[in-house]
Amino acid sequence: MRIGIFFGGPAREREISYAGGKTAYENIDKTLFTPVLVFVDSLGNFILTDEEKLYHSGIREFYPGPAFRDGGFEVYIESLQQQLAPQEIEALMHAIGTPIQPKNFKTYFDFAFIILHGPDCEDGAIQGLLEWHKIPYMGPGLLGSAVSIDKILQNEQIARANGQQKKMQVVRWEQWRGTEAAEVFEAAKAELGLPIVVKAPHQGSSIGVSIVKEDSLEDFVKAMNQCFFALEVTTDEWKGYSNEEKHAFAQRIANLDESIGYPVVIEQTGEFIYHPTELIEKLNNYSPIGGKGALLSANAEDQVLLEEFVKGQEFSCGVIQDNDGTVIALPPTEIAKLEENQTFDFKTKYKLNVTRKFIPVRTSLENNQKIQYNIALVFEKMGMNSVARIDGFLTPDGRVLLHDPNTLPGMSPTSLIFKQMAEIGLDVTHAITYLIRQSLRERIRTGKDTVHLRQLLAALDEKIAAQLAEITTEEVVFEPTQEGYLDGRRRFSQLSASGKVKPIAVLQTSESEKVVMPVNLLFKDTIDDVLEALAQPIHPLIEETRAKAINVTKRFVG
Repeated sequence: MRIGIFFGGPAREREISYAGGKTAYENIDKTLFTPVLVFVDSLGNFILTDEEKLYHSGIREFYPGPAFRDGGFEVYIESLQQQLAPQEIEALMHAIGTPIQPKNFKTYFDFAFIILHGPDCEDGAIQGLLEWHKIPYMGPGLLGSAVSIDKILQNEQIARANGQQKKMQVVRWEQWRGTEAAEVFEAAKAELGLPIVVKAPHQGSSIGVSIVKEDSLEDFVKAMNQCFFALEVTTDEWKGYSNEEKHAFAQRIANLDESIGYPVVIEQTGEFIYHPTELIEKLNNYSPIGGKGALLSANAEDQVLLEEFVKGQEFSCGVIQDNDGTVIALPPTEIAKLEENQTFDFKTKYKLNVTRKFIPVRTSLENNQKIQYNIALVFEKMGMNSVARIDGFLTPDGRVLLHDPNTLPGMSPTSLIFKQMAEIGLDVTHAITYLIRQSLRERIRTGKDTVHLRQLLAALDEKIAAQLAEITTEEVVFEPTQEGYLDGRRRFSQLSASGKVKPIAVLQTSESEKVVMPVNLLFKDTIDDVLEALAQPIHPLIEETRAKAINVTKRFVG
């Protein structure tokens, strides 16, 4: 099967998607599948490209590339759409590959492995496009995707599914701009108390999340504007900046993990600004009424969700399915902050080492089972299928409060979904094969293009079974050092992705002694963590989950 690996995309999480594209390409089973890289740019163009494009520090390094750093600014392609003619943008696309149209997708691939995040990518938009052109795709279908992108709707549907009670408020943009901020803050405190969690409803990767911890109107206004993707600038502040500070301000807006992103709109005039140099020129000559103006993202949120702050153990739990659709909640991962008051935002999630992760949650077996029960229930009731990851809290009094279903989980080599699938015996290569195979199975259930999809599934199942019957094993010996551990993981992944041999991880504990390592230990951070885990008994929840998932493990691992 030819697998189109879709990465990049228009959302603020595009760099996470870019990293996920590399993971999928490197780890996909090369015997079962032929990977076809499809870069999706932030204007919505689909471009067939090559593996060299995966090995840059980020998207802007190759598209639009260093030649377009006017004024020393590093920008995405959307900042150039006013400067460049359509044929010039077309030439940029051809410089990195071959632009293709959705109507021609079938010419190039049989299945779309979607590693795209956020609006247009996880909300059913691209899923609908693919269904229209009869291309099966990875992840939940239209219903599960549409519900799971909207945090406001999520809360309501989760409460209907499992009866949980969590206080929330919704503030519309017109309400925020038409009411005194102090009045909105007082109403929020009266309903939710402090701290208050402020969320942009349609973002992922903890972008657009802020916690107002103190009784501070200034902090509340800052959090609300952050989640509306609005940036207030006063004339006095701007005039006080040096040229270097103005340059840094304009660049930060282009950095999607730091600010609102281009194009921006001047709220008072409705004027669109696409490039940092244009923004600096405009602000140098701009005199808003009252000396205070606002810049809005062109893709600003229209509503902001306010939630009560929940105290408890934070966790994330993946969900998969057996062939017959039976839902299996994986062992939940506890995400423990190293600093008590640390906000789990985009930077701490992906750039700073400020959390420790424990599988399962450090609580009783009964509580872990309760988490899995609620996760599986919500997955099913919200119309999801194939795979998802749902986050939540276990409160000190034993309540499970869920939020933020994620239908296209991040796919770095150490992503939580891969760590949890390893607990039932699937390495990253097997996990990717599961995601393709089960998603194909779920597309059949929609009753569209059924015969063709059944033929694809039967051919894939036959090839998986033949591979398992013929494959030989090969030991990958890990030296008991950190360097040896990391080198062993690399060699293990390469062998598994080849599809030609089944690697067995073996730790050389002494000159005369070796220990076979289950694949879940390949996701530990250090060799010391591995040695500690080997000395511990298997947790009862892990044993239970492995038993529930035995048919899945046998199908893909043998």
